[in-house]
Amino acid sequence: MKRVLVVDDDPTVSEVVAGYLTRAGFTVDVAADGPSAVAGATAQPPDLVVLDLMLPGMDGLEVCRRIRQAGPLPVIMLTARGDEEDRILGLEVGADDYVTKPFSPRELVLRVESVLRRAGALMAAQGASSAPAAARELRSGPLALDPTARRATREGKELALTLREFDLLEFFLRNPGRAISREELMRRVWGWDFGDLSTVTVHVRRLREKIEDDPAGPRLISTVWGVGYRFDVPGTNGADHAA
Repeated sequence: MKRVLVVDDDPTVSEVVAGYLTRAGFTVDVAADGPSAVAGATAQPPDLVVLDLMLPGMDGLEVCRRIRQAGPLPVIMLTARGDEEDRILGLEVGADDYVTKPFSPRELVLRVESVLRRAGALMAAQGASSAPAAARELRSGPLALDPTARRATREGKELALTLREFDLLEFFLRNPGRAISREELMRRVWGWDFGDLSTVTVHVRRLREKIEDDPAGPRLISTVWGVGYRFDVPGTNGADHAA
């Protein structure tokens, strides 16, 4: 049975989220402030943390930084403000996903299950016997990605990608030159059939900042207006580029 640590200083939110997760088959621990969350996650590491951004004693960003120092523990960030900067900061410190308050507890449960599935698939891939490196590595221009080792590089330098950024880059590399909608990316990369499409937008923006020479004028991940995005193979003539 998977364990989830719910961190929120609002007892009503904690009670509702814990109730839904328990009914979905999870074991749930609850913390009401930042220091308690760090202590709980350190003493008995959960399988996933649902973490509020605004906490007494230590904010959610600092909690996320500290608990992720011990390893790639999946984190879903909760934010009441819905501000894009909060989302970007959460993703930057290692959160795998975010949910804006008010939210549907049932949707949160689905997102927890989705993140845990991907985390489980990652662990299975890391433990599986690997094929020869040349057979499994994906390359495009300055980029190289090894799905088994979960390692991506740009011009030989390793990229510090979150779990979702890595999956997004892998999907683009496997589908070069094809216009892909945000809905398809959400379905194929996140495993969701519904949700806030700005999640995709924020992740694409963060990925551009890590792989593009000029993120404001991207030449690898182009915006296809009215559709979504396209990964253009370096050296080919794609459609017009836009940020």
